[in-house]
Order: sequence, then structure tokens, then C-alpha cells
Amino acid sequence: MINIRTLDQLTITPGARVFYRVDYNVPLEGSRITDATRIEETLPTLRMLRERGAAIVLASHLGRPKGERKTKDSLEPVHAKLEELLGAPVQWMHDCIGIDTSHLQAGELMLLENLRFHPGEEQNDSSFAAELRKLADFYVNDAFGACHRAHASIDALPRLFEKDHAAGGLLLAKELEFLQKVTDVSDRPFVALLGGAKIAGKIEPLEALMKLADKVLVGGGMANTFLAARGVPMGGSLVDTDSLDVARRIMETHAGAELVLPVDLVVADSLDAPADIEEIDVAEGLVEDAKAFDIGSKTIAAFTAELKGAKTIFWNGPMGVFEKEEFAKGTMAMARAVAEADAISVVGGGESVEAVKASGFADRITHISTGGGASLEFIAGATLPGVEVLRS
Repeated sequence: MINIRTLDQLTITPGARVFYRVDYNVPLEGSRITDATRIEETLPTLRMLRERGAAIVLASHLGRPKGERKTKDSLEPVHAKLEELLGAPVQWMHDCIGIDTSHLQAGELMLLENLRFHPGEEQNDSSFAAELRKLADFYVNDAFGACHRAHASIDALPRLFEKDHAAGGLLLAKELEFLQKVTDVSDRPFVALLGGAKIAGKIEPLEALMKLADKVLVGGGMANTFLAARGVPMGGSLVDTDSLDVARRIMETHAGAELVLPVDLVVADSLDAPADIEEIDVAEGLVEDAKAFDIGSKTIAAFTAELKGAKTIFWNGPMGVFEKEEFAKGTMAMARAVAEADAISVVGGGESVEAVKASGFADRITHISTGGGASLEFIAGATLPGVEVLRS
């Protein structure tokens, strides 16, 4: 069990400045935010801080500007959305250091520009952290999606505050609570549902889930790699060839959980050729030009049955190219099955969140994580710097 210092342990006097590290790394189309979930999830902490009279300095990263100021990675669109959602004015700063915060009054808010515009952020630079430290009297972290990164605002900065002046926010506490229900599972059967393009980057979480879960259902490009490793001809499908040996080892080890792979696939010559779509039994294999883009109807039925009987569910990764309507059936069916299961259900960030939102079943999922990579690393048992520094 991970116990961190929490917001209720901070004695914040009216007017005290709070450096509030959030994860507003939201998806953008131009300047339009296509999914504001990560902003919405911080609202409870923001409201609590304002009720306690804090003057709030919000800080986040966005994109990968690699220490350079880039217009496309500016947090300015986030500023407008935050004001809209919170229903309160938010001061906008064009930088994140060298800022005067002394004028902030109780309940007032200020949003800083992208932390990653400075190379010191990703370098976990102590001098950069010291500049950020000048901005506030307290530190609160709700950026779970960045907690697996040893960056300045996540790791070096909170170390500059007295322990009773640094804590996790409501969102961080919630993330840890529900992810620990997965790693310390007591309600079984525990079924893990994994998808996405590749095994690479998910090897440790996958191996951890093979030990934790009763069954691991695999779809998407990840399933293609397992099937290829089993000797199934996969045609022109996406296969992570660098991970074939890993897939064979996992299948041969039989560590704990039963690994369940698709028995049929939805295939086509290309993503833009819906007229050529057909379902193929895995036993037949795929011809040279055929590419798998979704799980088939038999697999949907089998996976749905497994999820229906589950008491704990962890899902990360779509079952196919769900952005295309023709290949979204498998992912949407899984979203429905997870939502309808009488189980604790945790969706582990990333594309899975987009899929659940698109399905219309988001409000029936127990917990939707704001951190894809962080949630997977937590499941794998990795040390998360942003969590460790706040341990009580």
C-alpha cells in the first residue's frame, strides 16, 4: 500500500500561494481541445484549494517541445478552457519562471506557460526547480500522468518544500486508490484486457498482469504479434517483429493467468477500402495483402463472456483502429462489456479513454485513469518519482 501526504494534511492559510502541478497535456486539433478530461479531473482539487483561501499557481507541460518555445505547444488554449470549466477568471502568464506571484489574493488563479519550454524541466535541473520554488509557499501534485517522469516540477521541486508543505491532490490520491485495487486485487475473477499497436513499452505491465490476473485478453496490434509468434500467417498486418521472442516467452511461461487471443479478425487490404472488409478465422491465417484492423465477432462474444463474469477489470488499449467506424466494433463492444460488468473497472489511460468516451459508457466505468504510461508503470511495479517524493 502506498501512502502519500494528502491535501487534508496541509495547513493552508488564506492567501498562501500553492504551486499546483497538473497534467494538462490535452489532445489538440489546432487550438481546439478535443478531450478536456484531464482539466475536468482537476476541478475538485481547485475548488477545495479556493475554498481554503489558497492563491493558486497552476503549472503543466504540453507536448514535447524539447526545451524550445513552440506555438503549437502553448498552454494558451488550455487557459481559455480552464476559465470556462471553472467559471472563474484565470491570469495567464507567458512564461513559468521570473513571474511575480506576490500580488495573488486568496482564491485567485494563475496559469503558467508550458514548463517544457525550458530544458531544465525534463533535465530535473535543481536551478530550474529553485526558480519555480520562488513562486509559492505550498506544493500540490495532481499530475499523475507525469509522475513516472523524474522532471523538475515532479521530483526536484517538491524536495525544496518542507514535508508538511507538499502533498498530493484529490486526483492523485484517487488514481493511487483505484490502481492499487488492481495490484492488490481481492475481488476475483480479475480479467485484464490489453490492446494497442505494440507489445514494446508494455512488456513489464503485461508480465505483471500475467501474474496478477486470472485471464488476460489481448486484441489489437498486440494480438497480431502474439499470433505471428504462434506461427499464424498475418499477411500485411502490423506486427511488432522486435517483440516476437518476448511473445513466445510469455506464451511458453504460463505464469499465472490464462492468455486469451482472438479466434477471428476483421481484415481488409487497407484502412480506406471498406468494400473489401471480411472476417477471417485465425486458424485460416491471412493472405499476403490482408491486414487485421479489428477483432472479429466470435472474439467479441468470447471476450464479452469473460468480462461479464469478472469482478475486477483493467483495460488498456483498443482492439483495433477504432478511429475508423468500419473497424470500431470490437473496441466499442469491449467498452460496453466493461461498463455492464458487475466489477471494479479501471481504464488505464491513453487511447482507451478516447474509446470509452466515444462509446458513451464513460460514466459507467469505476475509474478512468488520466495517465496511460504512468498507470502501466504502476501496474508493473515501477517506482514513480512523483509519488515516491510525497510518501508520508
